[in-house]
Amino acid sequence: MECVSCPNLTNKYKCSKCIAPYCSVACYKKHKESTQCDELAISQKTERCQAPNNQSAEQEPTVYAPFSTEDTVPPILLQKLNNHEPLRQLLVNPHLRALLQQIDVAHNVNLTMTAAMQEPLFIEFANACLQVVEPATMSDAERAELQLPS
Repeated sequence: MECVSCPNLTNKYKCSKCIAPYCSVACYKKHKESTQCDELAISQKTERCQAPNNQSAEQEPTVYAPFSTEDTVPPILLQKLNNHEPLRQLLVNPHLRALLQQIDVAHNVNLTMTAAMQEPLFIEFANACLQVVEPATMSDAERAELQLPS
């Protein structure tokens, strides 16, 4: 993407107000002093209001480019989670939904996940997710580790 203030190609920084790309502090200051920032922010808000709800979420720019790790789940498998009926049945449970919300907003995610892994309902949920995401790649030892404690 081209910098908003100069012809350099960049994807390093984005304006917090209008999401326009810039390449340096000097370009950012120049952009902020111009009326262009406000105009871009207003036009983006207008476009989002006019677009259907599902379309605006897809078009919303992200600050960070996605990157993959060995633990990244491909989008195709994530879509399969959406249609997995046993998983949908588990998510009807308000206790599980509350537990997932607590994990989502937790300050110490590791501690919260450790506590969640003591809940049989959460272990059942994790197993249902893994059956879709990694159906054949889990070893017997990994499956045994994830089984409910007796």
